[in-house]
Amino acid sequence: MAVYFDYRIEAPESSDVPSHLTWHSSFPLLAVASSSPASGGSVNLYLQQGEQVESCHVERPQQPTNLRWHPLKPVLALGWENGEVVLLTHPSGDQTVLPSSHTSCITLLEWSTSGSRLVTGDQTGVLAVWKLDARGRLIGNHLIRHEYNKPLTSCLFKPASPGDDVLMLARASVSGDENALDMFSWNGAPLKMGPQEGLAFYVGTADGKVHVVDEHCQTSTLLTIEGSIKKLFYFEKRKVFAVITENLMLSQYMLGPEGGAQEFMKVKLSSKAGQNVDIIWTENSFLITATGEQIIRLWDLERDDNYSLSLDETLGFERGEMINCVAYCAAKEILAAGTSHGHIAIWKMVVQPNSSSRETKILWKLQAPTEIEGNVLQLQWGSCQNLLAANNSKTVLILSEHVMSAHFSQQVSAVQLTPTQVIITQFSTGAQLALMSDMHIKGVCVSKDSVTVWNGKVVTVYELSGTTLRSTGSFSCDSQVVAMHGENLYTVEPNRVQIRTPQGTVKQLLTFSKTEGNPVLLSVCQSYLVVGTDTAHIRVFDLSRRDAKASCSAKNLADQISNLGALRSVNCNANGSQVSILISKVNGRPDHKVYFYDVEMDTVTHFDFFTGRPSSGVLQSEESEKQKFQETECSGRRPVSHFWDQSEPRLFVCETVPVSSESSSNGYLEMVDVSVVTLFCTQEHGLLLQDYFPKPSGLQALLALDVPYYYFSCKPGESDPCSSSPSDESQPTRGAPANLPHMVSRRALRDFVGLENCEKATRDAMLNFSFYLTIGDMDEAFKSIKLIKSKAVWENMARMCVKTRRLDVAQVCLGNMGNARASKAVKGAEAEPEPEAQVAMLAIQLGMLEDAEKLYKSCQRYDLLNTFYQASGQWQQALETAETHDRIHLRTSYYSYARYLESMGDKTLALAYYEKSDTHRVEVPRMLQDDSSSLEIYVNKMKDKNIYKWWAQYLESQSNMEEALQHYELAQDFLSLVRVHCYMGDIHQASEIANNTGDRAASYHLARYYEGRDDITQAVHFFTRAQAYNNAIRLCKENGLDDQLMNLALLSNPEDMMEAACYYEEKGTHMDRAVALYHKAGYVSKALELAFASDQLSALQLIAEDLNENSDPILLARCSDFFIQHSQYEKSVELLVAAKKYHEALELCLAQNLTITEVLAESMTATDSKVVSEEARKELLEKIADCCMRQGNYHLATKKYTQAGNKLMAMRALLKSGDTEKIIFFANVCRQKELFIMAANYLQSLDWRESPEILKTIIGFYTRGKAPELLAGFYEACAQVEIDDYQNYEKALNALTEAFKCLSKAKDSSGGQQEVRLADLHNKISLIKKFVHIRSLYSKDADEAVLLCEALLEEPELDPAVRIGDAFGFLIEHHCQQRNFQTAYRKLEELQKLLPSQNVRYYISQSSFNALQKEMGIPAKVDLGKNQNEDDEVEEELHES
Repeated sequence: MAVYFDYRIEAPESSDVPSHLTWHSSFPLLAVASSSPASGGSVNLYLQQGEQVESCHVERPQQPTNLRWHPLKPVLALGWENGEVVLLTHPSGDQTVLPSSHTSCITLLEWSTSGSRLVTGDQTGVLAVWKLDARGRLIGNHLIRHEYNKPLTSCLFKPASPGDDVLMLARASVSGDENALDMFSWNGAPLKMGPQEGLAFYVGTADGKVHVVDEHCQTSTLLTIEGSIKKLFYFEKRKVFAVITENLMLSQYMLGPEGGAQEFMKVKLSSKAGQNVDIIWTENSFLITATGEQIIRLWDLERDDNYSLSLDETLGFERGEMINCVAYCAAKEILAAGTSHGHIAIWKMVVQPNSSSRETKILWKLQAPTEIEGNVLQLQWGSCQNLLAANNSKTVLILSEHVMSAHFSQQVSAVQLTPTQVIITQFSTGAQLALMSDMHIKGVCVSKDSVTVWNGKVVTVYELSGTTLRSTGSFSCDSQVVAMHGENLYTVEPNRVQIRTPQGTVKQLLTFSKTEGNPVLLSVCQSYLVVGTDTAHIRVFDLSRRDAKASCSAKNLADQISNLGALRSVNCNANGSQVSILISKVNGRPDHKVYFYDVEMDTVTHFDFFTGRPSSGVLQSEESEKQKFQETECSGRRPVSHFWDQSEPRLFVCETVPVSSESSSNGYLEMVDVSVVTLFCTQEHGLLLQDYFPKPSGLQALLALDVPYYYFSCKPGESDPCSSSPSDESQPTRGAPANLPHMVSRRALRDFVGLENCEKATRDAMLNFSFYLTIGDMDEAFKSIKLIKSKAVWENMARMCVKTRRLDVAQVCLGNMGNARASKAVKGAEAEPEPEAQVAMLAIQLGMLEDAEKLYKSCQRYDLLNTFYQASGQWQQALETAETHDRIHLRTSYYSYARYLESMGDKTLALAYYEKSDTHRVEVPRMLQDDSSSLEIYVNKMKDKNIYKWWAQYLESQSNMEEALQHYELAQDFLSLVRVHCYMGDIHQASEIANNTGDRAASYHLARYYEGRDDITQAVHFFTRAQAYNNAIRLCKENGLDDQLMNLALLSNPEDMMEAACYYEEKGTHMDRAVALYHKAGYVSKALELAFASDQLSALQLIAEDLNENSDPILLARCSDFFIQHSQYEKSVELLVAAKKYHEALELCLAQNLTITEVLAESMTATDSKVVSEEARKELLEKIADCCMRQGNYHLATKKYTQAGNKLMAMRALLKSGDTEKIIFFANVCRQKELFIMAANYLQSLDWRESPEILKTIIGFYTRGKAPELLAGFYEACAQVEIDDYQNYEKALNALTEAFKCLSKAKDSSGGQQEVRLADLHNKISLIKKFVHIRSLYSKDADEAVLLCEALLEEPELDPAVRIGDAFGFLIEHHCQQRNFQTAYRKLEELQKLLPSQNVRYYISQSSFNALQKEMGIPAKVDLGKNQNEDDEVEEELHES
């Protein structure tokens, strides 16, 4: 909790009303401009407590209009009403007047990010850019001057993108790199890097235009908007440029890479007309406006959200109070607002994670107001995070934030409430006192009998006597820290500590060498003082004697701790053996470790809250559990405060916050995520984690640890519900003020809950017990408390075990309490898998019912919670739990509640819950059996069959047969109806009921009744309706009712069928019935025997349908023979196959020419090696395949040959089928040479000339079958086809070449025939080559080609290599083209003589023949070379041509 000290600026008497104020961004310098219409204006500089810097005073007859600090240097730019611009330097007070560039009021002053450029603008639209050196001094005249002819209103420098090195460093920092994180500033100093300053900027004018000025000072218009520009800002995260006009119109633009601006959003901001508007833009995307209303409005541009904040009268604000101005501190995330009634409202921003999504929610928490005089018109946060300047229209006040001081010692606490008030609490008596001081208190220190306060300049000591405070001394002292022990005060000054009396007299000096440094930290615990210096040295002094004596030499912690920057806090334990230290690193960041200096061993250890583990020490038992706890709960944090117990030297406590929290040393006070960690620290065992719990929200900060309590400061009006204050235990002393707020709360340590008022021996025993439990030494733990005889102590310890969930300790406590019942119950609860459920049983046994309820809910054991509610009489909660969470036990819960209500005499409500539990059919009649009238009413009301039956039985027992029959009928209990009617002798009515209803029980009862009366026919009838067929069969056999016997036996079970069949067989009549019954009963062999004996063919056929391979083989063979005798061959084959006589079945198929189907073939193919050997099976498969071949079933034959492993025969069968696709597939699957050759031979028989795929397959099969001779023959056939059909000698030549290659590779196994064939091929190839050459030569040299062709015709054996007709055709074509028709005709006649049986026109083109016919006068109907045997088709072709 913080308060604000207000300092009024020491303004000179000549200064007028303040009009402008501004803080420097790095130095605690405040510039204030004052103005008066009569005397002009002045500007003065002030320090952080309002002291005026007299050397820095500027005064002009004109009024100042603008102030702007240099971003890095203490240089202030001043703009005046006459257009003058002055640079004021601190502390020298040098004034530099910029060369005259403006003649009207300065409206614009803006520095670049590093201060190398200054932009000035005036009312007439003149803009100038100035250059300054690294010291902030002006360099020459202005760089550029632009005239926009409209008043300039705002300016914004374009942000420069960071270099790649900065981006990489930022990414590494985010990923957790400590070194990269250290390179960034913790206290706000800039990162040292290359120049990244952006020199381009935007400027807005009163006519709604935004101009951009680039790095070369060239200007251009970026955009135009309606209204005067009021504010420009840039949203870096979204790369959005925003403009706000005087009428509060917000426009957002996306800036293009070429410099253009594209508007994508435009919205009107809410405002109150006619009021000045204060608008601020924050780095975390908030746009905040104050318009003189009772609220301020916020627009969160990042989350696209907007809302308003208002004042709360309950905190001290007044009704009708208006908000004039706002200021935001980004470092502390605090929003301040100034009001018209002299109040400053402070809102603290709190970021809460949203449970339903990954986004966070922003909350603003309003603090109590700070009061100043007048009407607050301006606010601005200073360079330091704790400075706020406020202009109240009369003067300027500087508010300095100060964390409220607090101290605890010897059961006395002091907590600062206001800058001048401290609340004193005496826990021994419960008294509270208020100390009012006439100075701003910066520190407080207490002892048992005195209170000391100081402000850094004066120290005042008060004597505490009962309920009164009396000042015993006051003296001047510049010490910033003060400690107290007994009647001595300890103050610091350079290189020494002063020991003073309460009146300020120095009694002793504790000197420090220059190396040891200046004392800056003091802490007293019991009789020991620890001193920390600014050079990271510590010294411990023993104060138990008259003079303080050093108990150890000075320890330089910088030698033991790397990267140590400065000491933040030091404390020592009660016997001075251990000193705990918090430090800051070199870069100013707080370290996440707490260090411990062992005075006797001269060693330094630490506990790292970032990893959650100590540097050394013996780990507790249950190491994995503790380690997991530390990693999940204590890791990722850093300590902010630490204390030793006031009397126990081993016990240490500290507060921790997450590492990612704000860097301010006092910021943790406002945070929720603060944890309190307690450690044991010893030389033997090192650092041991004893307890950990989050600090309750009602508490503010840890003050001290004094067993059995933690002491916390708290805000007025807030406290921890689990903690206690002094007034909870004792009433305030008479005469003390009754309206003082409680500022301190105390909370019992975990092991001392319920033992807060125990004596010292018990307290020491409990401490030892807790210590030994922490180190895992259970034997020593119980030894430490075995002497405690009080059952109350053991009971309190058992209750504490509910909080700590230590069942092992609880069992010992219950044993010492002598509570065997509770011990047994807890032992039985160990069967539950959830630890919370086990602890809940302990809580129940100790009467801690609320804790048990919470435990059951936390582990979601609603079944046990339901049982707990029932056992504790909380029936409504039990039923609610059962209805919402434990529905599996809902009916049981209703039943239990009904039994409870019945026991309480509430039968009406019990009846309703019996009905809900669905047990009313039994329980309600039982409950109402003594009240027959009520029961009868209930029965008639419910109309339930079960209840009707119960009531009818009751009436029957009372011999009231008529009413009993009525209720049996209502209950539809037909058995009881028939039974009663039989009892009354009304057999006709009973038979009618049995026949109409078909009730089996009623029919059976009536059948037995008729049997007793020897009415066999009716007895058999009703036994049949009751489906008691065995009784009906028995009666039929006994009374010779053979006709009914067959039907009854077929309806009954196999045993009854067997008995009936035996009956027919023994009787010798109706043998067909006996056979059918044996068959139906499953006795097939017996049925067949009887059928053979009686020669019943039809019966045998029915039986044979049920025979299968599981039947007796002998029986199957016998049936097969029987069917063969009666020419039932197909049935006989099926039976032979079922009998596994496959050869006989196959022979029968061959003999009788029975078609073998695929199903039959599969059934004959035995797969069991036990039945048929593998050789016999293959033989059988081949026989089946042979039979299929004879029958023309080639596919089935192929399948069987394949199963038999005879793939050659399978391929032959497949070839006969002519299924080309399967032939190709089978050859590819089998991959045998013979099969490839067979398949290729088959494919040659197809039309392979028209199918390229078949052609490729033939070549591939011959190749894979390694038959080059056959492949060569195929190539020869291909060549001949090309010549005969297409006259394509080129392709024929290629084919013959391939044939020659293939034949050359083949082995000669024919005794020289291969060489002859190769020579023939070679001759053909050479002749074809010559002819191909002649045809190709013709286009180049026709005469030479003709001569070669003539020579070719002289070659012996020219045909069939080159057809003679093709050679003559070549010559005839040539002569026709040369118009030598005589020669052409002569060649044609010569060809006709050589080929008298052929049509020579085939070799000549139609055009050449027509020309020849025309020139030579050949009649059209003369057919050259027409054969008498020529077919009609050729004849028609000649006629058509």
